[in-house]
Formats: sequence, structure tokens, C-alpha cells
Amino acid sequence: MRTLVACGYVRQQPNRRYALGPRLIRLGESSSRLLGTWARPHLARLVDETGETANMALLDGDEVVYVAQVPSRHSVRMFTEVGRRVLPHSTGVGKALLAQSPDDEVRALLARTGMPAATEKTITTPDGFLEELARVRETGFAMDDNEQEIGVRCLAVPVPESPTSAAISISGPAGRVTEAATERIVPLLREVAAELSATLAGSTASG
Repeated sequence: MRTLVACGYVRQQPNRRYALGPRLIRLGESSSRLLGTWARPHLARLVDETGETANMALLDGDEVVYVAQVPSRHSVRMFTEVGRRVLPHSTGVGKALLAQSPDDEVRALLARTGMPAATEKTITTPDGFLEELARVRETGFAMDDNEQEIGVRCLAVPVPESPTSAAISISGPAGRVTEAATERIVPLLREVAAELSATLAGSTASG
């Protein structure tokens, strides 16, 4: 432990207990940036083929953090700045990430974060949210349907076998992200998620 303290990865608190040090926190931030760098070409493909903004997000503690984005070329488009943190219950990426966790862990997380309504469409009860996660597991994709922002629809899938829990998504105006568009976009999201997974496996193995 003394070596870790000396290197800045761990710090000792006044009560003699140990906590994460600044270098370890920076290491986490740099690994998130690195994941974002590896993701961008894959997100660019999503933008090319769907026309909508593409994002990558990670589960960091109880929050979702966006680590990469490639914006749509449409004049009306969705912006979620990289580094933004949101609660998972009102986002497509949050649902895609939490669908991989057991229900009791999800309930515990929701109890910690609360379920504030971002819009009148936001799911605000644990039972309602767990029903939604069951649908996500069944269909293999998550949707935020006007739940984070009115007029915006987001489609998301998890990145399989990612070194850290990750999801990718596209988001756009509800008038463009229609039911017909969803049927076309979801298989593409899954394909790109699998390709990104292979990239990450190769990059982390060689790193």
C-alpha cells in the first residue's frame, strides 16, 4: 500500500483508511477517453448510415457518462456533450446498460439515485422501470421515447464483452426516428456494437 500511496494511486485519510488517489482517478478518465477514441470510427459509421447523432456511454458508479459522440449533419440534431453525466433511468443507454444487471441490483441503484422525471414521459417507478428492462432484454435494444427530452427518441444497445460496461446509441427527432426507422437502425446498432467489441478486445489485449 505504501508503494501505491507513493505513486499517487491511493491516498491515506486522516482516519488511517485508504481512498482512491488522484492518479487512479486520472487513469480512469484517460481510459474513458481512450475508449471514446476507439469508438469514434464506429460511431461515424452509424452517422453515415442513419443520419443521426451517435453516442457511446459508460456506467460509472450509479451514473451514465458520455465518452464519445459523432454529431449528425442535419441542422436539427441532438447534442449530448462528452463528459455529461445523467441518471440511467431516463436514457436509452442507461436502460441498455442496466438491462445487463440483476433486478435487485437495479432496485438498489434506483433507491440511491431516485427517479426524477426529466419529462412527463420519464418512467418514475422501480416496477415500471424493471418492466421496461424486461422488454429491453427480450428485444435486444433500449429506447428512450421522449423520456429525457420531449421530441427526442434514442435507440441503444450494449457493447458485448466490453472491458467496462458500455453502450452505443443514436438519437434524433422523434419525427425521423420512427418505427420504420427503428426496424432498420437496430440491426445496424447491433452490428456496429459487435465490431466495436472486437476493436476493444484487440486494443486492450495489445495494450
